[in-house]
Amino acid sequence: AGKTTLTERILYFTGKTHKIGETHDGNSQMDTGKLEAEKGITISSAATQTNWNYQTEDYTMNIIDTPGHVDFTIEVERSLRVLDGMVFLFDSVAGVEPQSETVWQQAKRYGVPAIGFVNKMDRMGADFLKVLKQMQSRLKANVVALQLPLEEGENFNSLIDLISMKVILWDDEGQVLAAQEIPPEHLETAQVHRGLLLEKLAGEDEAFMEMYFENEQAITEEFIISTLRKAVLNNAIVPVLLGAAYKNKGIQPLLDAVCQYLPAPTDKAAPKGLVPNSEETIDIQTDSPFAALAFKIALDERNRQLTFFRVYSGNLKTGESVLNPRTGKKVRI
Repeated sequence: AGKTTLTERILYFTGKTHKIGETHDGNSQMDTGKLEAEKGITISSAATQTNWNYQTEDYTMNIIDTPGHVDFTIEVERSLRVLDGMVFLFDSVAGVEPQSETVWQQAKRYGVPAIGFVNKMDRMGADFLKVLKQMQSRLKANVVALQLPLEEGENFNSLIDLISMKVILWDDEGQVLAAQEIPPEHLETAQVHRGLLLEKLAGEDEAFMEMYFENEQAITEEFIISTLRKAVLNNAIVPVLLGAAYKNKGIQPLLDAVCQYLPAPTDKAAPKGLVPNSEETIDIQTDSPFAALAFKIALDERNRQLTFFRVYSGNLKTGESVLNPRTGKKVRI
């Protein structure tokens, strides 16, 4: 569905890289293994960090690009345990594929809040609303569109933002041009889908419902975003966006949506840990002693073992020793 291609665009537009890597050229930042570069698929979960400035605040994002291929399901499972939120990709033509269903069920098991992203909107046969319906019927997801394409297929280069009710356009380099008014022939469809969005939010939030029935015109963009954020964090709604990552379209609104709707670590309940050599569980607070969960083991080119882990509390410095509760032995960092 284009996960690695999208991640490459995110790294480029957030300024982490200065050249876009391509999976089909075998030079993407996230597919570094020889097999991955040759086959153009992600085999192990790659992790990287980048920053995005949303409304003058700097957000730090840790991105894990997980495999989509059915043979590497266990890699996805490990990554889901350490994720706070996820962006779930769908192909605009293929829609919900069997592997999408597998991963969706895994994510539900771990209660990971999600944003949907319908990619490859520039392909012949792209159908955004069809994918939306499939997400409802096959995944049983409570989805709501935040955007609509002005045109689908080869002519795709703009979308309607249903929150601001403006058209977002891109140039060939993927830079956002000034927002424009919705063309009259698309206005009615946009209003119908905006109505569906407000209706869904009214069903999830009492304060929103009151305003929706009393004075719908008074509902601000900020109120929509804050209400939707609460619903996403509660796993009650899955907002869906769209774009064409390969053509650099749809990336900036998606990055904004990650900042708007997906949880920061502080939004999540404290993770539970097992006290070593006992059955007792404790809540891990950020000021607790060092605790982390390893989610990936890799070998570098000199055959040294690299361990990727998510830190939940405390600090770690080079040269320190930590307990590996699985083996009961201390490991030097």
